[in-house]
Amino acid sequence: MNFKIIVSKVFVVLVVLSLAACQSSRNADLNTNISALTGWNYFDFNTTYFEAHEGTLSQQPRSMVPIKGGTFTIGQMDEYVTAPRNNQQRTLSVSSFFMDKYEVTNIAWREYVHWNRTVFGDERKDLVDVLLPDTTVWRDEMAYNEPYVRYYYSHPTYSFYPVVGVSWDQASAYCQWRTDRVNEQILVLGQYAKLPSVKDLAAMSYEEARAAVFSTEKYFNIPEYAPDRGSKSPVDLNKNPRKLNDADGILLIGYRLPSEAEWEYAAFAPIAGEDGMPKEGKIYPWSGFQPRDLSPQNRTKLLANFTRGKGDMAGVAFGNNSDHYVLTAPVDAYSPNDFGLYNMAGNVNEWVLDVYRETTYEEMAEYNPYRGNIYSRLDLDPVTGLPQIDEYGRLKITYDPEDDKRDFRDGDKSSSFDIDYPLVESRNKDELKDPSDVLAPLVNNETRVYKGGSWKDPIYWLNPSTRRFMQQDECSNTVGFRCAMSQLGTEGQNLK
Repeated sequence: MNFKIIVSKVFVVLVVLSLAACQSSRNADLNTNISALTGWNYFDFNTTYFEAHEGTLSQQPRSMVPIKGGTFTIGQMDEYVTAPRNNQQRTLSVSSFFMDKYEVTNIAWREYVHWNRTVFGDERKDLVDVLLPDTTVWRDEMAYNEPYVRYYYSHPTYSFYPVVGVSWDQASAYCQWRTDRVNEQILVLGQYAKLPSVKDLAAMSYEEARAAVFSTEKYFNIPEYAPDRGSKSPVDLNKNPRKLNDADGILLIGYRLPSEAEWEYAAFAPIAGEDGMPKEGKIYPWSGFQPRDLSPQNRTKLLANFTRGKGDMAGVAFGNNSDHYVLTAPVDAYSPNDFGLYNMAGNVNEWVLDVYRETTYEEMAEYNPYRGNIYSRLDLDPVTGLPQIDEYGRLKITYDPEDDKRDFRDGDKSSSFDIDYPLVESRNKDELKDPSDVLAPLVNNETRVYKGGSWKDPIYWLNPSTRRFMQQDECSNTVGFRCAMSQLGTEGQNLK
């Protein structure tokens, strides 16, 4: 026998044995071929045809990095000990999640608007107009910023700069749209379903497009929404193609804004050092106590885009004291932190998921803390009992007042709705947004946290523990966002 053939066969045998050894690391009774409890074979059309899939972590989403969960100290001290504080040091833990490597860019937002304009724009221009960022955030009564009003969002020069002028509401809607488009691509490219293209949708009337457009939750929850099955569609007991479901583990669970705890944890990147303990000496996303690189090759180089002093947005031209950007910078302009995340300090502040309360750090849970839960459910048509669809072809949701937990254990008296403000009956509380109005509470259930500091902020706000707030329907030229996604499975599992 040829020596090369012998070697190749031995190699194959070794590979098989190696794979078997890997599979045997789990108890043999725990497998997806036969029930350990009943003895029935899975995937047997002659019995129940039960589909049993091995639990693995989902594939890493595009342009995201995996953030391995752990324990850290939220609300860490910063260098301005006399500054007002609305946080408190707490040790807590967060589970693993994914997070965008970069802030969401202008070109990504233009893609979002373009898609909706193509699908709905001819008949429903109003649905597209509300998606546009507010470019007037660049206006200043005592500055000439009109070029930014016109060009910052739309011009290709700024394609890879962070989008600004978007509210928390708009950012959350973008996350939902991104979820639907990515899952739509998974279905089509994986040949699990045949879905109408954007060109197909554009040729339809508004009502036809609204009914036909893909939505992840519509796909899961409305039996009548049944796209044509693809060549690789799974089958049921009768060998008929069926839609995917959660148990298949194929579709992504959804993009969202990161919680405040997740964002702060990701910014600090508490990765263990050589001794196995977290690296000490951080008050910024990078190591050390100053905003300059101390390495010999990059000595004195600034590590973030921020304001060094009153009026000093950029520093001396062409010098090491310059960050080279008077306003925002490209999303990859500076070195990433230890998790691989760019611009977690400076450039633009970033929206997070949480409702703001000054006392949040005192009241938060020890694991995956978050204030803002509303336990929602599908909004069903009272006549047909079927889920209702919104203007964009997505499912409507609703909730009962007792399921709104945004005020749960709210110890912050300054934000209480129980305070008897004079003339409150003659005013709509939802419209009381002017902080100078003594009748209006500064904080309510539509007040959201943003973090990170921006091109316009002094160094104090670059500390990830600092926090500010704004109404969720408001926006600024200093606030952008990035998306996150929960990571399912245990910490010890590997990504596909």
